[in-house]
Amino acid sequence: MEKSALLKNYNRFTVEFDHGNGFFLYDKNGKEYIDFYCGIAVTSFGHNNSILKAAAIEQINKLWHTSNLFTSSLQESLANKLSEKSGMDYVFFCNSGTEAVEAAIKFARKWGAGRNNIIAAHGSFHGRSYGALSATGQFKFWNGFEPLVPGFSHVPFGSISAVVNAINDNTAAVMVETIQGEGGVNVPPDDYLIGLRELCSEKNILLIVDEIQTGIGRTGKFYSYQHENIIPDIVTSAKGLANGIPLGATLCSKEVAECIKPGDHGSTFGGNPIAVAVANKVVDLLDENFLGEIEKIGTILLNGLHGLHHSSIKNIRGKGLIIGVEFSPEVSAKKVSSRMLEEGFVVGTAGDYVLRILPPFIVTQNEIAKFLLTLKKIIDELSDNNNK
Repeated sequence: MEKSALLKNYNRFTVEFDHGNGFFLYDKNGKEYIDFYCGIAVTSFGHNNSILKAAAIEQINKLWHTSNLFTSSLQESLANKLSEKSGMDYVFFCNSGTEAVEAAIKFARKWGAGRNNIIAAHGSFHGRSYGALSATGQFKFWNGFEPLVPGFSHVPFGSISAVVNAINDNTAAVMVETIQGEGGVNVPPDDYLIGLRELCSEKNILLIVDEIQTGIGRTGKFYSYQHENIIPDIVTSAKGLANGIPLGATLCSKEVAECIKPGDHGSTFGGNPIAVAVANKVVDLLDENFLGEIEKIGTILLNGLHGLHHSSIKNIRGKGLIIGVEFSPEVSAKKVSSRMLEEGFVVGTAGDYVLRILPPFIVTQNEIAKFLLTLKKIIDELSDNNNK
């Protein structure tokens, strides 16, 4: 197009995808790609999934939208399923992860009854609206948007002692990702969440766990905090919840829910019937057997990456099917991502040196083997070019 009115707030690849099926995407020219990114951990069950598509079509033929002032059996069904899966008590539906975080901030401050400070982590990413942006501990996202919302402080990720030192009489909550996705697929030390849970309980402050990228099966548990067998006070959820139909959710304990009264918060489109119909099917599909398979295939992929033994790979980290490959400074993750796209694989990045890998849950060992061969070829190529 010679002229486009579309805002230039993304650095877009020139590839335009036309359709998809399973873990395959096809561009406008018919070229086939294997999707190892899922629209940033969204289309976890792949493209054109027959079960999810049927649920969406059935609901489209019934009703697209109605006000949240009316009863919704679909919402109640999904809320009950999420409550059972998560160990939480109540669920609020919105449209995105950012909105789920905004609700969590409001809920925590309402519960705090005057205490309003929220402690978050350096390297975190919680969204781009003002509350979520202020909670985000990556200052590059702040540039040009100050002043931010007051009442947030940031400490090193993975450090319990840093949180202890940051708590004061005005602290209402600690907000943390179980794995920092946008921040570089950073995995905290073992028992970090357990330590935070114990500390928050001791100090009578809330533990908010951001599961927007790690939840809905991505790590091999329905929510990744379940690897450490804790129960947070508030959980934010989105991305894979409806496999690409916009839907977010803020889950909370009974104690938090009791503070939220009619009129305190809302969303015109939150809990849209089409999105909720699909999400009900997504949750149904994620039974314990399926979650176990995600954990297994994730281990196969992680082991395969470790088996590359490449001098340009500095670190490999992740859990289940959220994985980061950190390269040494001579190899740009963005160049690797671009070359992978040319070779027919869709992957992402997290910063300058981390390749972010988020395959669909339906990926097989055959696609993993192809991916590893292609990745090694491209790293070899880029490393050789840098050594010339």
